[in-house]
Amino acid sequence: MSENVNKGVAVTGVIGEDVHVVGIRVIERALNESGFKVHSLGAQVSQEEFIQAALETNADAILVSSLSGHAEILVNTFRAKCVEAGLADIILYIGGNLVMSEAQMEKAESIFKDLGFDGVYLPGTTPYKVVEDLTADVARKRRK
Repeated sequence: MSENVNKGVAVTGVIGEDVHVVGIRVIERALNESGFKVHSLGAQVSQEEFIQAALETNADAILVSSLSGHAEILVNTFRAKCVEAGLADIILYIGGNLVMSEAQMEKAESIFKDLGFDGVYLPGTTPYKVVEDLTADVARKRRK
């Protein structure tokens, strides 16, 4: 990868009380290797910490990870808080084990899209899919 490549700036972390960082670390590495500048907040990150980091870094995107199955509760006001902070056009992705049951899993994408997330990544998604989608979304955002 050329050091001059900058596909965009992403803030990443694990929301709430969750300490499971393996999934987000894999995504962070894939993003770094493909030319994104990644600001990793680690685990147990609040909505406010994500938003503050996005403001401080002029981020194109926030990528939220959650493994606990309680993501809907943890992010239900996230988009509104972004808008309130002046980040109406921030790209929001969420991934991980987002819901508690198989029945909910079938509805997970629509649940999180309805909450304002641009990308929803369930278990089994490859890091390359996230990189591909984020590359396209950032390019589209920058053309506006």
